[in-house]
Formats: sequence, structure tokens, C-alpha cells
Amino acid sequence: GAALAMTNSFLATAAAALSWMFAEWMIKGHPSVLGALSGAVAGLVAVTPACGFAGPMGAIVLGLVVGVVCLFFCTVVKNALGYDDSLDVFGVHCIGGIVGALGTGILVNPALGGTGVMDYVTGKIGDYDMVAQMISQSWGVGTTLLFSGIGSAIIYKVVDVIVGLRVPVEQEREGLDLTDHTERAYNM
Repeated sequence: GAALAMTNSFLATAAAALSWMFAEWMIKGHPSVLGALSGAVAGLVAVTPACGFAGPMGAIVLGLVVGVVCLFFCTVVKNALGYDDSLDVFGVHCIGGIVGALGTGILVNPALGGTGVMDYVTGKIGDYDMVAQMISQSWGVGTTLLFSGIGSAIIYKVVDVIVGLRVPVEQEREGLDLTDHTERAYNM
């Protein structure tokens, strides 16, 4: 139980950090610490739903996949669509969570080293049905996206009406420490 979850959390995180780092190295010609750390966070995000259900090898594979997928969304997709995501929250957390939730539906398969899904009616591990499990996982992902998307839109609108969501471009260029707090955070 707990040992499996801890082991899977370590393995997926390390694998995602490595896959992001090596993919970035191949694409940009050099790895970066920020990239490896972003990969580690993506691995943590993806393994969260899977940590108690996947086997250790499944966690490694999940980490390797999510590191590359999240890097793709944080670079190619973000640049193509031009959305403002300074901390790559969408590319790492949203996409990593989707990959992890869907990956859990695959990695729970006992044939792939997963724990299987408990059938509480019979009191034992039920037969694994990938189609049924992926439909359940997809419903969960879709519901979460709708709930968090609609809820966030409402909260954003309220904040926009009360204080605004963006500062003027001039203030952003000058620096928010100076314009909002009238002091410098760093003296260089």
C-alpha cells in the first residue's frame, strides 16, 4: 500500500525529470535545471492518481511518457497557441494530470504489474477490462476539466471585476515589486 505509493512516486518523478531533460537536450542542444525540475513536477502530478495502482515499472513508464508530453505542451503547443502561462501550470499540471489519470486506467492492469481494481461485491480483485476502465477514467478527466474550468472562469471574472486580472504593460515591464510595493526585491 503505502510503500508502493512511495516507491512509485519516487520512480515516476525521477523518470519524468530524466525524460524531460533528455528530450530538451535533443531539441535545444542542452539540458536545463529548470527543465529537469519541471519534469519532476510533471512526474509527481502524473503519478498521483496512479501511485497506489501501478507497479514500479508502470510508474517508470508513466514518468518517461509524461516528461516528454508535458515538454511538448510547454513549448510547441504554448508557442503555437500563444497563451500566457508563465509558470507552465497548464502544460505541467493540467496535461500531466490528464496523462496520469488516463495512464492509471492502463497501468492498473495486473498483467502490466498493476494492483487491479477491487470488486467490493465479491471481495476480490475484479477482471480487468481496459475499455470499461478507460471509459471510467475519461469520465473522471472530463468531469474534472468541466468543474475546474467553469469554476475557474467564475472566479476569474469575480477577481477581474474587483481588482483586475492584469497589470498594465508598463507596470509589468518596470517590475511589480517597484510598482505595487514601491521597493526592489533584489538589488543588483
